[in-house]
Amino acid sequence: GGGTAGPAGGGTAGPAVGAGGPAGWAGARRGPDPGGEPEWRVAPQAHSFGLAAPAVLANPPPPGKRVELHDRKTLAGRSRHHRPGPAGRSTRALRAAAATPRTTPARQTRTVAAGHSIQQAVDAAHPGDTILVRAGTYRENLTITVPDLTLRGESTDRVILRPPAVKAATATGCAGTGICVTGTAGSRLTGVHIADLTVTGFATYGIAATETDGMTVRAVHAEGNGQYGIGQQKSVRGRIVGNVADDNGEAGVFLANTVDEEGGALDLQGAVVAGNTLSGNKTGVVLRRVRDAAVDGNTVTGNCAGMFIVGDEGVPRAGHLSVRGNSVTANTRYCAANTRLPFVQGAGIVLTGVEDTVVERNTVTGNTGTSTMSGGVVFFHSFVGVPNTDNTVQGNVLLDNGPADVTGWDAGTGNSVTGNACRVSQPAGRC
Repeated sequence: GGGTAGPAGGGTAGPAVGAGGPAGWAGARRGPDPGGEPEWRVAPQAHSFGLAAPAVLANPPPPGKRVELHDRKTLAGRSRHHRPGPAGRSTRALRAAAATPRTTPARQTRTVAAGHSIQQAVDAAHPGDTILVRAGTYRENLTITVPDLTLRGESTDRVILRPPAVKAATATGCAGTGICVTGTAGSRLTGVHIADLTVTGFATYGIAATETDGMTVRAVHAEGNGQYGIGQQKSVRGRIVGNVADDNGEAGVFLANTVDEEGGALDLQGAVVAGNTLSGNKTGVVLRRVRDAAVDGNTVTGNCAGMFIVGDEGVPRAGHLSVRGNSVTANTRYCAANTRLPFVQGAGIVLTGVEDTVVERNTVTGNTGTSTMSGGVVFFHSFVGVPNTDNTVQGNVLLDNGPADVTGWDAGTGNSVTGNACRVSQPAGRC
């Protein structure tokens, strides 16, 4: 490859691959050339460009002797300086391949101006690209199936996504959703980021994710959607951070093992719901049949219920969750009963059928109502009779909630309520 072979002290090693020849000679064998001169072949080595040198040699060539890559089968009648290499490729072609680095498509920022289609830009994107959306109102349902894609608006309050005037065809499971992010059961979609835009008025979800890994939603306003503002199911390591979700028909933020199937709790592998402002929804945050997630530092006010942490008889049990540093106040709206729940009003943080969950350093005040789940921190047995077990409620401010600051003690074991600032508990003795 452009140097003198020199194993065993005989000569100078040729340059490395990419500089004109393979690095690391492994020995040489001199054999007869059809013209009677010695031939020198490079030992079979793995090249960085995916080829192997063709033969095995044992003795070093004389100093200054040119060493070439070639195929021993077809030497006769060929030029000594243009012999075929592996798979019929010439030495020159091999050198060119070695010198040509493998490349991947460069990451691009694709800009969408008002009046143009965001979905068309998404469809043209490659992994790692950014879709930057300029100020405007866009009437589309979006579907994202490209990994490591960033969808970012110019400004949260100036980039508005609304339903199309005419109902458009959508991917399976995405009907009525503003932004639908989907992977598959065998291959979760990784690294999608959505930020700095408003999604409003959709029939089901503002943003919905299924089978994703490491998806981030940040600085999004999810407003007035029929069911959930921002939701993830069958997804892990999500980050829902610094958003506003208000006036959605069900939860502002919703994490679940699955929306419409039974099954044990899903390990969310450290999912985070943090720093969001959630108001005017049926429930601010719902975690349903999941494990290993943190709900930290959110402001939850003016909903029918602040937070539902929900489990059932499924195995593994829902739990191993943390609820820390949240402000859960004045959630006194009335939401009528439906086929799944009785009416809801005045619920702060409700634990139902979960285990090993820590509720700590929260401010839970002014949550009052007359439903079976009203109160500050509520221990409520699940509707299939599964109790709460081994949960810890400590170091919280629990005041002016009704009928009590801590209420609904069920038949579960191992639950601890200590060190809270509270006045009224049902049964007595928990404050």
